[in-house]
Amino acid sequence: MCRLLGYLGRPIQLDRLLFKPEHSLVAQSYQPQEMTAGLLNADGFGLGWYHQEKEDVPYIYKNILPIWADQNLPQIARYIETTSTVGYVRSATPGLAIDITNCQPFTREQVLFVHNGYIENFRQTLYRPIRNLLSDSDYQAIQGNTDSEHIWALLKTNWRLSGDLITALELTLQQLTELAQKYHTDFSANIILNNRDRLIVSRYSDREKSPTLYWIANSPLFPDSVIIASEPMFVGNWHAFSENSVMSVEKNLEVTCRKV
Repeated sequence: MCRLLGYLGRPIQLDRLLFKPEHSLVAQSYQPQEMTAGLLNADGFGLGWYHQEKEDVPYIYKNILPIWADQNLPQIARYIETTSTVGYVRSATPGLAIDITNCQPFTREQVLFVHNGYIENFRQTLYRPIRNLLSDSDYQAIQGNTDSEHIWALLKTNWRLSGDLITALELTLQQLTELAQKYHTDFSANIILNNRDRLIVSRYSDREKSPTLYWIANSPLFPDSVIIASEPMFVGNWHAFSENSVMSVEKNLEVTCRKV
């Protein structure tokens, strides 16, 4: 299981999120407390962020090293200031390559995507059925071999059809549920979508219990902001996402949750 991070709010240097909290994303990479599978998140990491004043197209930094082993990251994170970011540390599904093409976040135009979860026996179950649902352009855009990238491709196809990210996310979860039932497998999909001014988040699984996901708004340590994290990063008023739910965080930091 990977660990996720999302942030929307007042300008902040990335090192304040990545390194400084006592249970930061870096700490969760080597000492996670709530993973349902695996022990470490040592199979690469990725960050995506938006410049405060420049174009909407996000910047991305990825590495196949464990996040704690990247000696450049502490300096880069001190330099970058942003109002909107996502990050993840990877625990690779056995059998899937530790390769830069398999590192998240994935992106299309102005949208960033990170995923924590998996499809059980992906290559033997939903690999071909998901591909059969993709538009030709989204099929051709796949570079890696992870279940995460295929979920992203399916979401992009639904986004093209619906024109709305929340609708696309909910339809993707519905399709995955139907496919999992048909092909007798399980999946989980904790997802963060970021399009600079909005976060769209799901905690979802067709199993009994989804991987953990939390959010906190206007913490004294991070005022005028909303943070999404797989595990609480510091002591505060963290809220656990409901099982099988979708949440949106708007530019004004208004939070809306609903079951799916």
